[in-house]
Amino acid sequence: MPAVTVEFAENLAVITINNPPINATSHAVRSGLVDALADIGQNSAVSAIILSCHGKTFVAGADIGEFNQPARDPLLPDVILALEASPMPIIAALHGTVLGGGLEVALGCHYRIASATTRLGFPEVNLGLIPGAGGTVRAPRLIGAENAISLIANGKPISAATALDWGLIDEVTPADNDLLAAAVAFANRVSSLRCPPALATATTNSQHPANIDWESLTAQTAQKARGAIAPVIAVKTIRKNLGLPADQALAHERQQFVALRDGEQSRGLRHIFMAEKNVAKLSATRDITPTDLATIGIIGGGLMGAGIATACLLAGYDVVMIERDDAALASGHENVSRHLQNSLKRGIISPSRFDQLLAKLTGSTNYAALAPTGLVIEAVFEDFAVKKDVFANIAATVGSDTIIASNTSYLDINALAGSVASPERVIGLHFFSPAHIMKLLEVVCTDGANPQTLATALSFARKLGKIAVPTGVCDGFIGNRIMSAYRKQCEYMIEDGAYPEQIDAAMTEFGFPMGLFAMQDMAGLEISWKTRQRQAATRDPAERYVALGDYLCEQGRFGRKTGRGWFMYDDAKSSPRPDPDVTRLIDQESARKGIKRRPFDQIEIINTIISAMQREGDKILQEGVAQTADAIDVVMINGYGFPRFRGGPMFMKHNQASSALQNFTLQARKPSPLR
Repeated sequence: MPAVTVEFAENLAVITINNPPINATSHAVRSGLVDALADIGQNSAVSAIILSCHGKTFVAGADIGEFNQPARDPLLPDVILALEASPMPIIAALHGTVLGGGLEVALGCHYRIASATTRLGFPEVNLGLIPGAGGTVRAPRLIGAENAISLIANGKPISAATALDWGLIDEVTPADNDLLAAAVAFANRVSSLRCPPALATATTNSQHPANIDWESLTAQTAQKARGAIAPVIAVKTIRKNLGLPADQALAHERQQFVALRDGEQSRGLRHIFMAEKNVAKLSATRDITPTDLATIGIIGGGLMGAGIATACLLAGYDVVMIERDDAALASGHENVSRHLQNSLKRGIISPSRFDQLLAKLTGSTNYAALAPTGLVIEAVFEDFAVKKDVFANIAATVGSDTIIASNTSYLDINALAGSVASPERVIGLHFFSPAHIMKLLEVVCTDGANPQTLATALSFARKLGKIAVPTGVCDGFIGNRIMSAYRKQCEYMIEDGAYPEQIDAAMTEFGFPMGLFAMQDMAGLEISWKTRQRQAATRDPAERYVALGDYLCEQGRFGRKTGRGWFMYDDAKSSPRPDPDVTRLIDQESARKGIKRRPFDQIEIINTIISAMQREGDKILQEGVAQTADAIDVVMINGYGFPRFRGGPMFMKHNQASSALQNFTLQARKPSPLR
């Protein structure tokens, strides 16, 4: 079937785009639209045109695969100009998600009508881009500069109701199945009217808004973007385009778009976008139908258990929580209730939905309550003996086909699997805290796990809305293993001459939301301390060992929760401050080891950190723990704060993005001062 078809009905022409799955503006669609307009121009009976899309959505973006190919005419800006130039009014019938180039196509039409569930937006900044087919020109002239900046620089879609309020669309129809009929009625009402002026040339009072502090807005956008340049370019482009004639504004926008498209940041963002789409594909599960799950068992109602339970409830599952006694069970129930209350406050769920979800949570101190579950996840203390005992209790209660999963961060899941009958149904599900919010989920594939178990685990992750990354079994899996490797290098730098605040400043300047030592303080220093204690017996005595973290824990300095860790904290929400006691401790330890301290600059710090990530990533690939380098990038970005616009450590290595390391301080902000 052609990507674009035309049907005639009395005085109307209906153009339909059919380019599944998202009706992307591929070359076939662009060419088809031009041909459709030419065919309609030959029919003198037509007085109005409806532009619609087949399937679940209107045009939801561009064909990203074409970005790395030579441009092919007609280009999208030219197609939209052709729509705009139609002597007959064109009504865009919108449903699903109208995003990026799809919204630009809609803006090229003279009127827009949408179903009530439609979402509209310009997500280009998430790919390191700005709209390149008139979005920064037409949107401000239609909805005002401030609304356009919100839509374009933030990259978040808006509802049909908001779009109607802003004037982005002209009418909302209650249901998708009424959309075409509503569009026909709308077209008949306007068919005899003169087409409204083209948005690219329209002049409104918002064209030169006097109440916008552009310098402040640009600075705020840069601060929020944390080194990503597209949001800042979006604001600057909108500002300049408002003062240019239409043809110059469109040309300026296109110039900015092409420069961003060919730049390192957009290449990195497009890489991780595609990596996240493909990372969970396993050849072993290709033809396997996942088992339907209705009830999930959770062992433990603490920080991780309650978070996992909340994620399951929000995804529509019934949850059975098991705790050791009534007091712990009540605490677990309260933890889940508090998470759901936060979702209620943020508008994610309604009050009635809150009640429904909480009613789907049951609890018990008796493992027999797990009988109806199809998947049980243990989230108890990180101790092998404790987890082995929990596994034995689960296996003694549930059916032989019930999947048993561990949320361990480091322990040997193969050994846990070997402790129960039917080890082929054992899997690792390593959630990241807070489990109901963080998108990453490492699916740890035990040596004996069968394809049915793997397929069901991956399907479960998708239903939770997680990005599932399959990983093999090793100490720390992908993410924690790499973090351990670069943490060692950071600790070596501290003994050699750097200080925690210097390393954290370099990391945040590079684009991390927080530095390594502030992150450890937030998580709790006792977590990694227990891991080091567990590894002490097998540690190579010839390996350099930094005991500073141990000293802090021995002093009861467990991080933010105790007000002291690597840094000091005035209260639970305060920013970390360098602690003179830690500085003295570091200096004393260096002196004790006979280390002559030396200065480190930000370039050396970041090079050391990224190189450590890449070296460990290479080992992980060689051992088959990760399927692809892309998997490592997905984990580090979604679980450990690696700046998304850099594409990930392995992307940087294999795409020769060394200039990003050398020049990272020359971007949007000045370097943070070192000691």
